[in-house]
Amino acid sequence: MNNNDIFKKLRVALQLRDDQIVEILELVDFRMSKGELGNIFRNEDHPNFMECGDQVLRNFLNGLVIHLRGTKENPKNAIDVLKQNKAAIQPTTFEKPKEEFRPTREKAKLDGSKPSKSVGTDFKKKSFNPKDKKAAPKVQVVEKVQYKNGKNKK
Repeated sequence: MNNNDIFKKLRVALQLRDDQIVEILELVDFRMSKGELGNIFRNEDHPNFMECGDQVLRNFLNGLVIHLRGTKENPKNAIDVLKQNKAAIQPTTFEKPKEEFRPTREKAKLDGSKPSKSVGTDFKKKSFNPKDKKAAPKVQVVEKVQYKNGKNKK
């Protein structure tokens, strides 16, 4: 494993975004842009791929210690920091808004209210009737195909 692989695995395991990694590197006074980080996380065959040097990885690990544990003057609990990162990354769940209760046709007749216009279980589907005159006869797909096999017939 090289430094790029280690850096990628740490990013995934700790669920860190690029802006969080930049902040961690700034804790140890090491400045790096998001673009440079993106180049480190690219595939090796990409033209903008950049090798992660020992200095970058060392500064990231030192900054990660400060980020998770805090300093001597201001200690932190590492588990709380990881939970905050996880909460910041998790996307908000898009729940489908619950529809209002709309009575079915049978209940609407009893209650006198309007029935639901949405298609539901109270509507019956039309069944297919082969004797129906409106239905067009099915044409076999094989009958439409003309085989030429590269020969010109005149």
